[in-house]
Amino acid sequence: MTDAFLLLSFGGPERPEDVMPFLENVTRGRGVPRERLLEVAEHYAHLGGKSPINDHNRALLSAVEEALRLAGSPMRVYFGNRNWHPFLADTLRTMRDDGVTRAITFATSAYRSYSGCRQYLEDMARASQEVEGAPELVKLRPFFDHPRFVAACVARLRETKAGVENADAAHVLFTAHSIPRAMAATCDYEADLRETAARVMEQAYAGASWELVYQSRSGPPSVPWLEPDVLDHLRDLAGRGVRDVLLMPIGFVSDHVEVIWDLDHEARALAEELGMRLHRVATVGDHPEMVAMIVEMVRERQGLERRRSLRTINPVPDICAPGCCAYTPRRPQG
Repeated sequence: MTDAFLLLSFGGPERPEDVMPFLENVTRGRGVPRERLLEVAEHYAHLGGKSPINDHNRALLSAVEEALRLAGSPMRVYFGNRNWHPFLADTLRTMRDDGVTRAITFATSAYRSYSGCRQYLEDMARASQEVEGAPELVKLRPFFDHPRFVAACVARLRETKAGVENADAAHVLFTAHSIPRAMAATCDYEADLRETAARVMEQAYAGASWELVYQSRSGPPSVPWLEPDVLDHLRDLAGRGVRDVLLMPIGFVSDHVEVIWDLDHEARALAEELGMRLHRVATVGDHPEMVAMIVEMVRERQGLERRRSLRTINPVPDICAPGCCAYTPRRPQG
């Protein structure tokens, strides 16, 4: 039996003085140049020195708590982060002191990769070892193939499409966080993204042109990362005469500084320069379909509902296999 629900996410600073310590924490050991950290810190400064990600997650958690109650599965709910307060280990201490012994854990990453799946498992193991008497954590599966996640994405795309005057001639760009090619080679990240995007297009925009692009590269220039970059691709589309682009950050569950800066600032500015109209699609956030999906997955793990997936061939396993999405990050030399 489980007696609590834990929402586990990436984390983000909530005041200006925390920005650099947060960025240093995120990039520790990855060889990211100091100049790049200072550049990203400026992005936070332009947005008031705060990431919206924690507020988005608190809103999602509140909605899930109420939905669990209405579904007849009331649970105590908790919130923990990988990279900033509330840190996962601190949350586990609170849970332990509250008498929690086992918690279903929902990581806010839909797709399979080292950083989106395996690293969360490592975080859970590390925090559990750090906290004496920590509750057992049961991680839910990646959810890119869940019909309700796709439905939430479809709803967001339709909302934006409805406001585009020349929608039939528009081009859809799905964006996701770029990762090193070496990491991509050990997981199904690209395939998962393409499958979700294709299913969203089938339901929301059948027949329209679409492509998958990447954003928010943060590694050293010497390491190859997934491409094409969203800015480079906008230039290519402009050269092809495309004038309306619907830009959907399908790789992100909620807005945070990378999404806002890369898309709402840099991509929008470039589009205006190129004479294009950029229509940004909202992230799923706490859309009712997203909330309902989480509740279904919790009840599924409790044996109260049947498993639902759009995949009929090679479905994503409920429990990650040992070594899934394995990757050894490249460490700086010297």
